[in-house]
Amino acid sequence: MWYVMQVHTGTEENIRCQCQRLISSDTLERCFIPYYQQKKRFQGEWHIQERILFPGYVFLITQNLEKLVESLKKVIGMTKLIGTGDEIVPLSEAEISLITKLGGKSSSSESIVKISQGIIEGDQVHILSGPLKGLEGAIRKIDRHKRIAYLSVDMFNRTVDMKVGLEIVAKNKEKNNEN
Repeated sequence: MWYVMQVHTGTEENIRCQCQRLISSDTLERCFIPYYQQKKRFQGEWHIQERILFPGYVFLITQNLEKLVESLKKVIGMTKLIGTGDEIVPLSEAEISLITKLGGKSSSSESIVKISQGIIEGDQVHILSGPLKGLEGAIRKIDRHKRIAYLSVDMFNRTVDMKVGLEIVAKNKEKNNEN
């Protein structure tokens, strides 16, 4: 089961390292922070940078929630596991498939959303390649200057806004409807 731990923004890497160091591998299968790639221009060149996809959250995969909760008491800086009321709720299959679709099925401690490429035809966005392919409907806004797409997705039992890298390679003012 996949669970999400809420932490103070900026302490995600520290908490992830503590979890990997303090919690045995038979209790915690995997602990990771999803990242996204973004292009930034400085010193006259474009550079790819990695940013945290969900600031303030660390993802945990375990089969034994009770042992995990007990082990997390050793972690300094954790605020809580996400759930409803007093009940800790795992991520749904839809949420897990979204994260694995975006970040790939890497077995490493990190999952990285690569930069997608797309075109704009009229007022429609078409993703040509990358993890956003098939998620065009979730895109709420595109900042072509910063090469970022803003998405709204259902995650953590609520709608969450997130940013991912998107490079628009062409823009057509109007769709051609000629035969």
